[in-house]
Amino acid sequence: MLLQMMTWAEVERHLEHSTGVIVPIGSTEQHGPNGLIGTDALTAQYIGQAAGERAGAVVAPVISVGMAQHHMAFTGSMTLKPSTLILVIKEWVQSLAHHGFDRFMFVNGHGGNISTINAAFQEIYTEQSLDKAAKAPAEAAGNRRPVVCRLRNWWQGEATGAKIKALFGDKDGSHATISEVSVTRHLFPEHIKTVGEEMGPPSAHRGGWTDAEDYRRRFPDGRIGSHPWLATPEAGKALFELAAEETAQDFKKLMEEA
Repeated sequence: MLLQMMTWAEVERHLEHSTGVIVPIGSTEQHGPNGLIGTDALTAQYIGQAAGERAGAVVAPVISVGMAQHHMAFTGSMTLKPSTLILVIKEWVQSLAHHGFDRFMFVNGHGGNISTINAAFQEIYTEQSLDKAAKAPAEAAGNRRPVVCRLRNWWQGEATGAKIKALFGDKDGSHATISEVSVTRHLFPEHIKTVGEEMGPPSAHRGGWTDAEDYRRRFPDGRIGSHPWLATPEAGKALFELAAEETAQDFKKLMEEA
């Protein structure tokens, strides 16, 4: 159920029996010579929606711009500051919690978001703790459950991760990966880019990086250790289905928690 496609009355009725919501979050950034700039947002959005269908969950609008400052030397990339993204996540949650949602599963498509998402969760929990501490015990108890947030990186499910390893081994890399390019090729076959092996072997992953210029110096075409010309729609379909199912099962487990 897409929140955008529901009426307020439908959301109100849904909350009578389920207070969980899936929030896709990704990034709008370069993905090497043949990957779509929207890869991280698109994979999170569509895997989140498919998981929502399986779990009977409401799916919020995707947060499509993430923390991607290190990609800004590549044309078309967009970023939010970590502090801005923390506020976006907090206010996404607070808006929905205002109406009664209290279990949030963030389906993430961008590794660069992970630390910022976790920091946002701690901001939410800290405000929750301080708010309760300021109230009288009886008032603090209330009737509402506290907000709980979970992070689900779609590529890290047990079965999904094993499938990526079986399909691509060490060639998958860690950015502009074969796996994520494959998923977008499954979802959007009409947008497959034909750049192939002529892009050459990837730059080795030589430790971390700092700002955007440093990243581009280390990884001139944007890839990190990946061979994305090996991506296929067939592999993408298999990974999409696994990721959606594992995410749906994780959401159901979240909803079973006290």
